[in-house]
Amino acid sequence: MPDRRGPVVAALMLSMALAALDSTIVSTAVPQIVGDLGGFSVFSWLFSGYLLAVTVTLPVYGKLSDTFGRKPVLIAGSILFLLGSALCASAWNMAALIAFRVVQGLGGGALQGTVQTLAADLYPLDQRPKIQAKLSTVWAVSAVAGPALGGLIATYADWRWIFLINLPIGAIALWLIARHLHEPARTAPKRPQIDWAGALAVFACGGVLLTALVQGGVAWPWLSPPSLTLFGSGLALAAIVVVIERRAAEPIIPGWVWRRRTIAAVNLALGALGLLMVAPTVFLPTYAQSVLGLAPMAAGFVLSVMTLSWPVSAALSQHVYRRIGFRNTAITGIAAAALILLTFQFLPYPGSAWQPALIMLLLGAALGLFQLPLIVGVQSTVGWSERGTTTASVLFCRQIGQTVGAALFGAVANGVLSSRLGGSGSLDSVAKSLEDPGSVADPERLRRAVDAAVESVYLGAACAAGLALLVLLFLAPRRFPVRTEEPAPSPGTPASQEEGPPARA
Repeated sequence: MPDRRGPVVAALMLSMALAALDSTIVSTAVPQIVGDLGGFSVFSWLFSGYLLAVTVTLPVYGKLSDTFGRKPVLIAGSILFLLGSALCASAWNMAALIAFRVVQGLGGGALQGTVQTLAADLYPLDQRPKIQAKLSTVWAVSAVAGPALGGLIATYADWRWIFLINLPIGAIALWLIARHLHEPARTAPKRPQIDWAGALAVFACGGVLLTALVQGGVAWPWLSPPSLTLFGSGLALAAIVVVIERRAAEPIIPGWVWRRRTIAAVNLALGALGLLMVAPTVFLPTYAQSVLGLAPMAAGFVLSVMTLSWPVSAALSQHVYRRIGFRNTAITGIAAAALILLTFQFLPYPGSAWQPALIMLLLGAALGLFQLPLIVGVQSTVGWSERGTTTASVLFCRQIGQTVGAALFGAVANGVLSSRLGGSGSLDSVAKSLEDPGSVADPERLRRAVDAAVESVYLGAACAAGLALLVLLFLAPRRFPVRTEEPAPSPGTPASQEEGPPARA
């Protein structure tokens, strides 16, 4: 049976690789892109625009996949992503490239959410850790390989190939999905009521608030008129979203997502995961280069060891949660993660590369034990008709956590650097010093300032882990209300829509 699901799983892994690579592959080609198109002052929107589009569309695609099925949503999202990739490759200036990156992100939201949902549809509960571990491995490898691949393409070919390479990979995934994924007929209303007003309001609210978080403290001060205007507008739009969703027959973000303790707890816990992940992914490479004196590739390796232990731990977590349950397994993982993050405070100065690398290796193992049981567990508490919305809400909260974390920890790091360097220090000044070491008047003082800043960020990450621990201890039910399932689905098809009455497990 599993071998006949192989083509669909291959398509899911290719789609996940596209979504994961696109978040990192562009970063190392920025100098070539700016040199060709100009627009250095706004290049950060190459990443922010994509992130915004992915984040705000996740709830929309989740609801649409529950209404129309996973296959049409995944096909439509793949086509939109590939269209955005082709347009990016043809961009004639930075404004056009940013706009086309947003189009890519609109498709990327469908890839991220629907792939995770289909993984749960295809396999019964006892087999889901295997497919989730495979997807985790794809994401981990892509995160590590993305910058290197982007650098190679930018060095030995035109930067436009960074986007063109998506086309053949995406076409293969699209063909496999269209040919091999066969969803069974489901009972659905003759005229599904789509909450387009809610979708537009969610998109507008998310876009405004995320723009405020992404640009605040970077393009303008936090308490400046643009920042306050955006936050005020975002809160007003949030109120409008609540009003629309309460009146909608089929809301994009239904109230039960937050009324059910299990889903609400997992959403908050994985939001905290997104928050704490900013510390290693954003700040550790800077620490490795400026404090430890490593080359960029070696600095990337210090971070990448986390991606070695995470998938292995995730794959093995099933043996733990089958004994002690989803909640207790996740509690064990996040408690260990909090302690591991705290050990960063005790690293010697300047220290050796193996020390933070060991911390990252252990952190990956702890987070694999935390994240996968929560995702598998929460997907197993709902039937087919609610799984897309549930999965999308989890991914949405994690993305929001990452955005908030980038803004919050960026402000913390800048504050520490400014106090240590007499008001003249910031993350921008550190980045410039890495590009041109000779421009630094007092390198040792800068190294110690960066060391103190990253220690503060890791302390904040440990607090975020502690927040997730408290959520699981006091909000999550002791045992997830897992639904009993029918026998394993036929090859190449998702599980049935109704999986039987809830059972305590």
